Amino acid sequence: MLRRVLLGVSRSDMIKNAVLKVPVTSEVVSRFVPGESTEDAIAATRRLVAAGLSVSIDHLGEDTHDRSHADLAARAYINLLARLREAGLADAAEVSVKLSALGQQLPGDGSMIALDNARLVCAAARNANTTVTVDMEESSTTDATLEGVAQLRRDFPTTGAVLQAYLRRTEADCRDLATAGSRVRLCKGAYDEPASVAFEDRAEVDKSYVRCLKILMSGDGYPMVATHDPRLIEIGRTLAVRNDRSTDSYEFQMLYGIRPLEQQRLAAAGHTVRVYLPYGTDWYGYLVRRLAERPANLTFFARSLVTKS
Repeated sequence: MLRRVLLGVSRSDMIKNAVLKVPVTSEVVSRFVPGESTEDAIAATRRLVAAGLSVSIDHLGEDTHDRSHADLAARAYINLLARLREAGLADAAEVSVKLSALGQQLPGDGSMIALDNARLVCAAARNANTTVTVDMEESSTTDATLEGVAQLRRDFPTTGAVLQAYLRRTEADCRDLATAGSRVRLCKGAYDEPASVAFEDRAEVDKSYVRCLKILMSGDGYPMVATHDPRLIEIGRTLAVRNDRSTDSYEFQMLYGIRPLEQQRLAAAGHTVRVYLPYGTDWYGYLVRRLAERPANLTFFARSLVTKS
């Protein structure tokens, strides 16, 4: 129930404006979002890479209402990728892109606009010697997003896909995508979905995650295990061993600011650990979804407001 309420809050402009007026907001947000500018993202990436971690950078922005906004988002990624190359960080850092930010939801030819912009971003990533992962969003866009990934892979075969374990369809999608060279990030899912398309019970979501992970680990692709759950991390390690996978044939992924000590522990044990690093001014929806995912995040946020405001 709390999770659903928070996900509803993520869409409320009134609550967003109230939160923005709290003096401590910037301090709390910086726990999960290192800054608003490209240079902030580069600086955070440099720190993480120096600590032995890899990075996937997300330029926050999902509420794209016109073509100019979509094109601006694409240019932000192209600039970011150029800066990664200049800073010598591209070997350890890729970018994560939401097709909605690139124009997918625009009326008429939105899907084509998003795909054209995504191709520009993928080309910039290839020039920087890195790659792109296409984020997944609400279930209503799953088919369009996977079709977009399929089209991008024709010219940019390393383009990564994202699947959400809480969707009932995801096991089948895993089977389709567990192919040679296919990079697939498996996460639990962070959007408010009806019971008809998504598991609502946390235990059922976890069971689905394990079933999906078994498919990916036994397949020929490159699984990206996106979870902070210690039990699921251990299951991922066990499945990798069971399927005779070397540590360079899969990776773990975690969000910036969540379980940093575990990130370091796994990296020290020889695993590739990629930190999902968001930046930009449109941080509100992202932050609230993070709070909805883990009660500990909400506790941190509430304690900060009480003790600092």
